[in-house]
Amino acid sequence: MILKASISDLDQIHSLTRSCGNHLIEMNIFQWNEMYPSKEVLKNDIELKQLWKFQIDDVFVGIIVLTEIEDLEYRHVNWLTQNSKVLYVHRLAVHPNFQGKGLAKELMNFAENYAIHQNYKSIRLDTFSENKRNQKFYENRGYLQLESIFFPNQSELPFYCYEKILNA
Repeated sequence: MILKASISDLDQIHSLTRSCGNHLIEMNIFQWNEMYPSKEVLKNDIELKQLWKFQIDDVFVGIIVLTEIEDLEYRHVNWLTQNSKVLYVHRLAVHPNFQGKGLAKELMNFAENYAIHQNYKSIRLDTFSENKRNQKFYENRGYLQLESIFFPNQSELPFYCYEKILNA
């Protein structure tokens, strides 16, 4: 079940993201680190009511952030659509113990259905340039790779921006 997260979920969500970050590091993908995503970032997501949790029984298996807020790093990207009525996806994560079961696909299906029903023109996101699995995942869903951006607190390497047009 995918539900909006509440502040009481913060510790479990932060634990999930730390597990994902450590798992990525074990695979030599230095996308998330001890600084990101921080507990403060996740708390802000919850307070803004933009963080969704994927829960099976009482276990948190994944999260996704859906927001209209454009990150500063995105301001100079030549997007496919104009900057109105677009949805941004951030911090898609599935706990390592539950990966490979199609849960990321379910989270993205949820995000895309949400965006379509809310009449968003497109979905925008970014993924780490060294995370080939994520790139293939998004490209197979019809997302087009655009420009590169940088998040210096996460990595010296670029992140690739992607966009999928929904309601032109």
